[in-house]
Amino acid sequence: MRIEHIFRLDSAFLETFSTRTETKWGSLFLNENQPSYYDANHAHISEPCENPQEVMEEVIAFYQSKNIIPRFYLYNLDAIGNLISTLKNNHFGYEELTMPVQLWDNKILNKKLNENVLFEIVTESNYSEALAIECSIREFGGKEVREKAFEEEFNHPNFMHYLLRYDGVACATACLFISENQARLETVATLEAYRGRGLIGDLIHYIQKEAAKKDLENLWVFPINEEIEKVYLKYGFHTVEKLITGHAFLGGKSIVEIRG
Repeated sequence: MRIEHIFRLDSAFLETFSTRTETKWGSLFLNENQPSYYDANHAHISEPCENPQEVMEEVIAFYQSKNIIPRFYLYNLDAIGNLISTLKNNHFGYEELTMPVQLWDNKILNKKLNENVLFEIVTESNYSEALAIECSIREFGGKEVREKAFEEEFNHPNFMHYLLRYDGVACATACLFISENQARLETVATLEAYRGRGLIGDLIHYIQKEAAKKDLENLWVFPINEEIEKVYLKYGFHTVEKLITGHAFLGGKSIVEIRG
């Protein structure tokens, strides 16, 4: 049941900023206004392909007609080995990524409030400050990707963005994405000059209290690596899955390169 929650929530998340087209072999996600945003433009496949060459050619033709680099997000890798081999043999770059999936235990820690910290919901008045923080984070894709994505999220009812100030300076952000009774913590970021002060913990703690008020069934987070996974473990998030996913791409940088 957890896997179903994970994939259903992930699909709902992707569909807030891209258009999903179902095919006989999987899904195509597209947002022509953000051609460089990987999550918004990719073929999503998890089931075995009877004709991997045909699938590959269909995906290439679809995205190249939009002047977008063709790419695949692949799941259930053992079942689609023939597709992966076909992509590798046709000049696609390929990488496999470990994606920890963590679930909050719904317990709010007793944490002393930092008198220097103030929390705000992102509104028109502090929008530019929050945007500047997120555009500074290389792992988010930089300004080219994050500027447009942030605008779409800000205007979407399923997202709530939060800003943390330290001594009056806007220095950390995070987002809560809600679909039905499931929520996902996203784009947690701190300006480099303010790291190492426990501010991310303060922000996570605050958002957990906000999530508790909404009577949600689950609060998830998908850390991008094991180092960040360890941070969330300190705040009641337990690793329930470690998914191995594939990323095949016909140009541009790998996800590992972007994350550094």
